[in-house]
Amino acid sequence: MTSVSSMVAAIINLNQPDHYLSWSIFLVSLSNLIVIIVMVAIFSLALLLPFPHVPQSQTTSAAPGGTDQEAREPAEPVKRASAPEPGSAGMWTRAVREAWLRVLPPERLLPDSQPAYVASWVYVFGVAALAGLFMAILSGALIAIGGASWWETNPIGHFFNSMHMWSVELFMAFIALHLWAKFWMAAWRGKRSLTWISGLLAFLAAIVECFTGYLSQQNFDSQWIATNGKDAINATGLGGFFNLMDFGQMLLWHVVLLPLVLVGIVAIHVLLVRVRGVSHPLPVRGPRSTMSSRKARLSDAAEWTGPRRHYDIVKEASIATAVVFILTLALAGIFSSPDLPSVTIRTWAQVAPADFLGTAASELAGTSETARYGPPYNHGSSNVQQLGISLQRIAGVHEPINPAQAFVLSPLSTVAVTDPGLAAALKKYESAPPAQQKAWDAAYEGALDKVQFRAGAVIIPPANDGPVPTLLSTELSLARSGALDADLIARHAFYGTNFTYPLMFMEDGSYFAQEAKAQHMYGTQWGVMNETGSYPGQPWLWLYTLWYQVPGVGTSPNADLYAVALTGLGTLLLLATPFLPGISDLPRLVPIYRLVWKQWYGRQNNSGN
Repeated sequence: MTSVSSMVAAIINLNQPDHYLSWSIFLVSLSNLIVIIVMVAIFSLALLLPFPHVPQSQTTSAAPGGTDQEAREPAEPVKRASAPEPGSAGMWTRAVREAWLRVLPPERLLPDSQPAYVASWVYVFGVAALAGLFMAILSGALIAIGGASWWETNPIGHFFNSMHMWSVELFMAFIALHLWAKFWMAAWRGKRSLTWISGLLAFLAAIVECFTGYLSQQNFDSQWIATNGKDAINATGLGGFFNLMDFGQMLLWHVVLLPLVLVGIVAIHVLLVRVRGVSHPLPVRGPRSTMSSRKARLSDAAEWTGPRRHYDIVKEASIATAVVFILTLALAGIFSSPDLPSVTIRTWAQVAPADFLGTAASELAGTSETARYGPPYNHGSSNVQQLGISLQRIAGVHEPINPAQAFVLSPLSTVAVTDPGLAAALKKYESAPPAQQKAWDAAYEGALDKVQFRAGAVIIPPANDGPVPTLLSTELSLARSGALDADLIARHAFYGTNFTYPLMFMEDGSYFAQEAKAQHMYGTQWGVMNETGSYPGQPWLWLYTLWYQVPGVGTSPNADLYAVALTGLGTLLLLATPFLPGISDLPRLVPIYRLVWKQWYGRQNNSGN
């Protein structure tokens, strides 16, 4: 096992603390900045590097679609399917088949030629994204063979997990590059708006898929993301139905539901590309009159009848998959993947017992953050967010939590069966009137400021705190033994994958947050990323995380709801890009498209067109 461990160990250890850079309201880790710079460099090289010359399979003196010249040679006729069997008229099967062949004949589904202007590296980003998705699914399937915790207990499993992480990073990077390219090419032209929308929806589905993947790992990273992300989900009223702290639920979303959605949208997107074809080059001369714009729209939507070049789609996909596979293996072998273990209540009680006791006392007294949180846990108000109306309150309480009962009294009652002293203290506390309980709790919390620990024993100055010291001293012992972790998870019976209780309990203390701060994972620290060590996080989440850095938004009591609303608005604007005059005109005003089609424009100039 030692030799295997050394074989799959990372060459460069990214579990070391990262470095952070700030500029204006932007804050980014060095590792994430490197990822973004590499993506920008790849995009720039794709625009600038000449595309390999491929002989054209069809030539004509006509100008390309989208230029002012309208002359066209007839397109190659579509091959017809064989004659239908006699007597098949009226059959649904025949009707569906013929409709499908009219929309997407075989030569469109697997074309062996493309318009001659498809000669830029930016056209490779789409197939590279598909290769990244294939590698992510393959590596995820390999992890599934060993089980959800395999990667944490076995070096081979950890290597497959590293492959999965880096294949996802490549997939998300290539799909982002693909969208960049299509935006600056105004690829929604010519009745291709649905192609643009489906591509953007695939990107959004991929973000949610990646998010649930982070949550499924049950390491420190997933714990911190879950406890922080829950506030935004709760603010929308969905927290009771999409519980980020239920890692079992997140795992099922990640491996079953979201992959079906993602693959389905990607399939629709690819079919739309095959049906509508790739968008024609933009005219070099820029804005046009109303009449010429109408001509341009008709030309963009028309079938391309200009020059074509040979295009081996199967070969291109195979090469892209091989390259992504090699990159995934290299990145997994060189850098591995994050391995910071999860934090437990046991660790907390052993390392910071005073903080644990103070938190347990606040849970018993009903003064903790969880006790005052609000929906979906209780009817408090301290964490309720609203913009005019509160979706959180409308959704109501769906995951009821009484911290005093759930975190303290109920676990103690299990032990009290075999501990007469604890049973007496528990009976005395529960039978006392609320006012008396409140007085005892307040007295204990006051005395706790002078707590001492001698040989592991809790020494608290005498106070009029009744049975509370006995209760919480036993609570500390339970926590140190690991029994409290097991009890709080067992509150959600059967599978034991819902970590809502232990995570909410730990979040009420200081130790959990201090560990996150030491890992540079605070919202004011990580900017556009959220990962341990020096690993890149999720730079594609910048549209969401950016709002927390804007003055006035990040410090607002409704910060999460503002971030969700503004991100939703930005997403809607991107989806509606083909129909918004100001945004859809940007590609013409910032002529990056000239670099995409520079070889085509040069060929047209040389031919005198």
